[in-house]
Amino acid sequence: MTAAAELADADLFATAQHQVDRTAALLHLGDDQHAVLREVKRILGVHFPVRHDDGRIEVYSGCRVHHNIARGPAKGGIRYELSATVERTKALAMLMSWKAAVMDLPFGGAAGAVAVDPATLTPRELERLTRRFTTEIRLLLGPERDIPAPDIGTTPQVMAWIMDTISMHEGYSITASVTGKPIEAGGSAGRHEAAGRGLATVLLDAMRRTGLVMDGATVAVDGYGAVGQTCARLLRDAGCRVVAVADSRGGWTCGDGLDLASLERAKRAGQPVGSGVVAGEPLSRAELLALPVTVLVPASTESVLHAGNAARVRARVVAEGANGPVTPAADAILADMGTLVIPDILANAGGVTVSYFEWVQDLQSFFWEAGEVHTRLEQAMIRASDVVWTLSQSRALSLREAAHALAVGRVARASQVRGIYP
Repeated sequence: MTAAAELADADLFATAQHQVDRTAALLHLGDDQHAVLREVKRILGVHFPVRHDDGRIEVYSGCRVHHNIARGPAKGGIRYELSATVERTKALAMLMSWKAAVMDLPFGGAAGAVAVDPATLTPRELERLTRRFTTEIRLLLGPERDIPAPDIGTTPQVMAWIMDTISMHEGYSITASVTGKPIEAGGSAGRHEAAGRGLATVLLDAMRRTGLVMDGATVAVDGYGAVGQTCARLLRDAGCRVVAVADSRGGWTCGDGLDLASLERAKRAGQPVGSGVVAGEPLSRAELLALPVTVLVPASTESVLHAGNAARVRARVVAEGANGPVTPAADAILADMGTLVIPDILANAGGVTVSYFEWVQDLQSFFWEAGEVHTRLEQAMIRASDVVWTLSQSRALSLREAAHALAVGRVARASQVRGIYP
């Protein structure tokens, strides 16, 4: 593959459009429907000043993107990430449309971002930036319009500031305007670990369907944040052996299985995964991706597996815990090797599903216990997984093809029924 082709292969929006193009051909969508679905509906770009604690004023750039709202209000995360771009945010908005549709949730897809490293801001600066950004994109937001959620670089506290800013503008509390909030501000029990729990649920379901024995199955997790930690813990509880994990600062491996409780304590204390707090030895991300394990969970960022390294993957199952971690070129290589890939729009849909639960609870002012949230999430993930697997087997499609056919088909039908205004 040429350097130019590899660059295109690693572009998340190009990947997202590639999936739409393939699915449109599979579903025999008309050219008009195809053209609408492969582009985003709107982009609001903003540039806004923030006063720092020392009196200095800095101008930041951000955006909010809607992909499609035919099935309901826009839903999607907000990232605070120095490398944030409009193109990547467009891709994330599109992926949110498909996630919501795969789970049959009444949402469209959205995403937002501010190009900032939140670690460089004081708490007061972070709050000022959040409230000003919220005000700048306020015309799009609301429980019937667009409901943000946390993503990379944002937290429940950031969501609470967003909700409070919206509420202050309206003069009353609108808790359903944001999800992923703290419990004290109308958040849902079980939201923090929802993405990792949903990932583990569909992964264990796939192992049962394919006859893989869980007891002693080995697991490597790239991306040991909230998603990776929760997934690893639940896989261990199911009998798997987590032998390697990595984050942005390093990796660690132990063939006998890692002490996950100690690793989680070290992470909370700010120590890198590879700090030697548990038995084992360091390894790089490249080494982790090539380990001979039963399951590989790429849960860090996009395009981790690409044309240059996919052939070195020796896992039997790849479960996409991040958005777009496998590029189209890598997907083709893995398919040729017989590797089962569980696509992101299914595997990574636990977060938006419990966000839906939170939104419903806020609208009703009636809240559920954590156990009920976990049960409802597991039921929803298994139900969606069953539909995807059934479609895959009945039409001889990969799980990715089946998941996209289901999602794109649902959005296309909703768009067709609603028609074009005026």
